[in-house]
Amino acid sequence: MARAFRSQGWAVEIARTERPGHGQELALEAVTRGARHVVAVGGDGTVHEVANGLLHADADAALGVVPVGSGNDFAKLVGLYGHDPARAVARIVTARSRRFDAGRVLDEWFVNTVGFGFGPAVVQARNRMQHLTGFLSYLVPVVKTFFTFEPLVFDVAAPGFRERGYMMMVEVCNGTTAGGSYRFAPDADPADGKMDVCLIRRVSLPRFLLAIPRVMRGTHTNMREVSIIKTAKLTVRTPEQPMVVHVDG
Repeated sequence: MARAFRSQGWAVEIARTERPGHGQELALEAVTRGARHVVAVGGDGTVHEVANGLLHADADAALGVVPVGSGNDFAKLVGLYGHDPARAVARIVTARSRRFDAGRVLDEWFVNTVGFGFGPAVVQARNRMQHLTGFLSYLVPVVKTFFTFEPLVFDVAAPGFRERGYMMMVEVCNGTTAGGSYRFAPDADPADGKMDVCLIRRVSLPRFLLAIPRVMRGTHTNMREVSIIKTAKLTVRTPEQPMVVHVDG
């Protein structure tokens, strides 16, 4: 990796993450020492940590990604999805910087998505299924989680919108996809100053099974159980019990 950058004339320094949250510390340290480009080599979790380091530092530094994770949703935003490391490096060194929006939840930044309800439950199930790889590592936990998941009562509010009721999930999207293959917000623009919020109400098993391929294609938005709203500010509450949140993969 370093050799590929250096062959393109870049002076690079490699830092390896050793624990959760370490990517944020390393990125913050790098920009404090004057780095102008910080490249996350990993998946969406690594990108999330590096982005938080840059944003908390309020640094004038660009974020790049060499996508070697499993979902690589952020790589889709920057046109690097499916690139092998050498090709990604070649694209990065000739790329122009773009300015993207970033959201904030619980004093933490996110650059792609934050989810409530079913999404975090799927992440928890997936973390218990480390033996699964590829597409199955995203599909199997989704189906398995459905049979044990109890929809929560959500109170969701944004300027001009308010709804309270049983919901499967609320996915707040800066990018178009989450979980690698699911196009929750097919029309999302990461630079329009707003997030696309996909709200999915409680559904039956037949409707759920119908919805999975439609979400993958991004054609679920006209289902009666689904609403999409665009907003710069959103308040999400679960008044009857605590909620779990997943942020950027």
